[in-house]
Amino acid sequence: MWDQRYAAEEYVYGTLPNDFLVSRVAALPRGRVLCLGEGEGRNAVWLAQQGFEAHAVDASAVGLEKAKRLARERGVRIGTTVADLAQFEAGDARWDAIVSIFCHLPPAVRARVHGRLAHWLRPGGVFLLEAYTPDQVALKTGGPPSADLMMTLAGLRAELAGLVIDHGVETVRTVVEGRLHHGDGAVVQVLARRPA
Repeated sequence: MWDQRYAAEEYVYGTLPNDFLVSRVAALPRGRVLCLGEGEGRNAVWLAQQGFEAHAVDASAVGLEKAKRLARERGVRIGTTVADLAQFEAGDARWDAIVSIFCHLPPAVRARVHGRLAHWLRPGGVFLLEAYTPDQVALKTGGPPSADLMMTLAGLRAELAGLVIDHGVETVRTVVEGRLHHGDGAVVQVLARRPA
């Protein structure tokens, strides 16, 4: 499905970075940042432009090829890994920050990935997430068709074992990210850290 979606010439979620990421980038420790479910690379490329060593992981080789193309066009380099997050291992204490922007996974896979974050982050490392909540289904402005793929703050508090949540909110905001995320969006935003 994702290879087919990303096969279009256009960047279906646009080429600009996510607004929540931009607003909170100062909270990310400088260094290595891993972008989960990064697709066509807009956030990883922007982070590389800000001086981070950015690495994108996604199940779609087609999406990551577009990410590399966008990086070349912007004059930066990013690392990429084609992988299914259900089996992906990011290494122990390897990342200064991990970013998850609208990375909607089946509940069991999501719980596994979120449960591994404290191992993947270095002490003091930061996790940043924005995702749709189940309220998004009624808005029909983007995101998965099924509420079980979406997230709540309460659910994330349970899944992010070993991390301290410094900022967590459910809100409705205008999301304008390409043709597939456009309009009012019911989102959850989290900034969490592994204790030093």
